Amino acid sequence: MSCFGKIHGMTSLPNLDQMTPDQLRALAAQLLSKVDTMGRKIHRDETIIEQLSHEIAILKRHKFAKRSEQISPAQGSLLDDLLNTDLEAIEAELDALRPAPTPDETRQKPKRAPLPPQFPRTVIRHKPENTQCACGCQLQRIGEDVSEKLDYTPGVFTVEQHVRGKWACRQCETLIQAPVPAQVIDKGIPTAGLLAHVMVAKLSDHLPLYRQEKIFGRAGLAIPRSTLAQWVGQTGVQLQPLVDALREVVLTQRVVHADDTPVQMLAPGEKKTHRAYVWAYCTTPFSVLKAVVYDFSPSRAGEHARNFLGTWNGKLVCDDFAGYKASFELGITEIGCMAHARRKFFDLHVANKSQLAEQALHSIGGLYEIERQAKEMNDEDRRRLRQEIAVPVAAKLHEWMLAQRELVPEGSAMAKALDYSLKRWVALTRYLGDGAVPIDNNPVENTIRPWALGRSNWLFAGSLRSGKRAAAIMSLIQSARMNGHDPYAYLKDVLTRLPTQKASEIEHLLPHQWMPD
Repeated sequence: MSCFGKIHGMTSLPNLDQMTPDQLRALAAQLLSKVDTMGRKIHRDETIIEQLSHEIAILKRHKFAKRSEQISPAQGSLLDDLLNTDLEAIEAELDALRPAPTPDETRQKPKRAPLPPQFPRTVIRHKPENTQCACGCQLQRIGEDVSEKLDYTPGVFTVEQHVRGKWACRQCETLIQAPVPAQVIDKGIPTAGLLAHVMVAKLSDHLPLYRQEKIFGRAGLAIPRSTLAQWVGQTGVQLQPLVDALREVVLTQRVVHADDTPVQMLAPGEKKTHRAYVWAYCTTPFSVLKAVVYDFSPSRAGEHARNFLGTWNGKLVCDDFAGYKASFELGITEIGCMAHARRKFFDLHVANKSQLAEQALHSIGGLYEIERQAKEMNDEDRRRLRQEIAVPVAAKLHEWMLAQRELVPEGSAMAKALDYSLKRWVALTRYLGDGAVPIDNNPVENTIRPWALGRSNWLFAGSLRSGKRAAAIMSLIQSARMNGHDPYAYLKDVLTRLPTQKASEIEHLLPHQWMPD
């Protein structure tokens, strides 16, 4: 060790007057090396501090739910609802595949308790179209069958009493009777109105079935949640063809939004959950068609998006999710989301009042101002306005980003924000050349919001089947809202007409074509 000892950690400074020229030169070299090392360390530390400060600021702006995957005892009651719903849906699908039973095969079912007598009753009498016997005699009424169904209009329970008179010919003993009206659930007590209420309450108002059971109980109705789950399962099966038709209609559009959000799904055979996903595919604000279709999948693998889109090869507005990449290689055109790019700078500006981020926000805001002007234009006029005004603004923004990227430190939050936009610049600016393409993916994010709101109440999906059923019914509820319909009124009418609707005319019940009576 030299006469002046180690620089780092030394307790006393060397006496420079007593040092030789060679010792002074060595000391200077050692100090310069130490300064260089400390400078690099300070730079790394500042970069890490900036990143951590940025992440902390973002986390403070969001509220996270409980992260544990273990299902609590309070949540366990929901599992029975979901399993009953799945079992009933499977049974309904099997029943649709089985041949109609012969009279000898019909099983005697237990009698259900009568509906409360205090509920108002509407008597609906069913009479045969013709009471003239084939032998020429006039048929005589000899009795009747009475069945009751529970109906619901917002805030009021009523009972539909269906009276089917029996008519007989005294001469030839012919007996006729009006047929039983077609129902979504044969031989069940719920009307289409009550089923619509249960679906909307569960999937739109975020009321789990155990809460609905308590609400019905306070009204004097002892309807077990297992029965409610059966209704949900059977109704979901009946509505699936309508959702399939809605998907086909959405995929006729040449521009479609796509996004996804995580939902917890119960792991088979375990009381733990793992992350599943709900995907949303919706039409653009510029489209005449207003519709959204949800798809539930057990993971975020890109194959689920490819399976949903099939042979569709239009323009997909989406975020920078790698799962879409394979679809782009198959002919789908990627459209970037300017709102995602803007959000990177917004978070940075909120975190530390970055002036560079503020400049980026100002320029991107100019692009959005042009979009506000073009909102009510047709596609061609919108494209022309973008080419005349927005293209020069975007070009200057791109040039500014490239210049700033050369100046900001590698690995910094600003570098990451710039890199996100620069790497996706072609996709982000494709909207400039097509008036039918929106600037961002915000419309589909709005359709995802009901799932985010419902997660705290649903807690989890019981299985892949129950997740897909919820996605199907939610597709109809949200599409009805997008077209200005009351979801309850829409579902009530659809469930009333669906049992007798011809398969070739099912598109008339889709939300964008549905007309209330």
